Amino acid sequence: MLGTGLYAAFAPAAAAAGPWLPLAVLLAAVVALCNVSSIADLTAARPGGGGLVPTDLPPAAGRLAGIARLVARGAAAVAAAGVFGAYVLPSQPVPVAIVAVLVVIGLNVAGVRISVTACRALVAGAVVILALVTVVGAFPPGPAGPSAALESAAAAGAPAELPAATLQAAVPGSVFGVLTAAAFVFFAFAGTSRVAELGGSLRDPLRTVRRASTIAVLIAGVIFLAVSGALLNGLGVDRLSTSPIPLASLIDSGSSPALGVLVRVGAAVATGSALLAVLSRGSETASRMARDGDLPRLLARTGSRGTPWVADLAGGVLVVGVTVLVGPVTALAISACAVLVHYALLHGAALRLRGRSRRTLVVAAAGGLLCLALALSLPTWALSSTAVLLVGGWLLSTLLARTAGARGDDELPRSGDTGEQAA
Repeated sequence: MLGTGLYAAFAPAAAAAGPWLPLAVLLAAVVALCNVSSIADLTAARPGGGGLVPTDLPPAAGRLAGIARLVARGAAAVAAAGVFGAYVLPSQPVPVAIVAVLVVIGLNVAGVRISVTACRALVAGAVVILALVTVVGAFPPGPAGPSAALESAAAAGAPAELPAATLQAAVPGSVFGVLTAAAFVFFAFAGTSRVAELGGSLRDPLRTVRRASTIAVLIAGVIFLAVSGALLNGLGVDRLSTSPIPLASLIDSGSSPALGVLVRVGAAVATGSALLAVLSRGSETASRMARDGDLPRLLARTGSRGTPWVADLAGGVLVVGVTVLVGPVTALAISACAVLVHYALLHGAALRLRGRSRRTLVVAAAGGLLCLALALSLPTWALSSTAVLLVGGWLLSTLLARTAGARGDDELPRSGDTGEQAA
């Protein structure tokens, strides 16, 4: 939650919401809280990971949820790589992004994972850097020209992906623009689902998942509000909405190069860690779906360390190819759209729970509608691209599942469980 979205989502969000960016942050937090509630209800009903697996949906809808989750993680990896490259070397972001992906692929194949101690250190470092950014934004040094990073990129002739030029959103500050901005900001809140993956090992999953996730959303919401306010105050709407590296641009407006280096190092560590986590979980999802017959069986192959090395390599190659073709804002929009579809389906599963409470009914209905509203508010190119990926993936998955079922493979789940396993 303190990774890619925090360092990249505020620029396209500002291009859509204008000075109403903090309102978009609040709306995204409300949607995240609704998601937390439904995930907790599903986790309590299905402790073995039910918070992220809509077991009460028809198989076709469950399979779509799995594909949406896979697309969201793949696009998030592309966004993380692109943001890493933009902060590390603005003049040549794509080659740096490709190198980062290749390094992460090697780490994933070797079974390297981020430990709890490392997570604590990353969070502590991120909070220190964000506090610094907030202070600088609260007391800006005065008007300044383009940041040094943008000047070097322009001098090198690197094609910059300017969020404002790619949005096609409504008039900044309008209701539709705030919805679009909230969809971008929501990308940063998507990490709350990680808690639900631990539901099967908790004694009281309903209380623990809901409480831990709610606290995480509230803390992140306060941080996002502070950072968005600092960026608006320090850069202004126009400059913020056209900066591919808004946090570095804010620091560069001052007169301390050392602080700019610190922010870039922090961004590189945060986005690199996010890339490692997203690619590893994406390959695990693909491997599980392959074992269940919803993706090619080759992706389920594991190495001596137990890592799904084929899925790691295949996912890494796809991420490298897409990174060359699209920029981080485009990938971020597609990931946000896909993850919103996934959460909308989770809310649908919560609505189908037996013995559901009135609270569950109201929150799931409101959360599902909000997720769909935010997804539909994204630019047309993001919607169409996501739709093509979801439909194509769902058709392929369905074809593979039916083919496996026709072979009578005993290792595959029953047809009624296919959607659950795929998701």
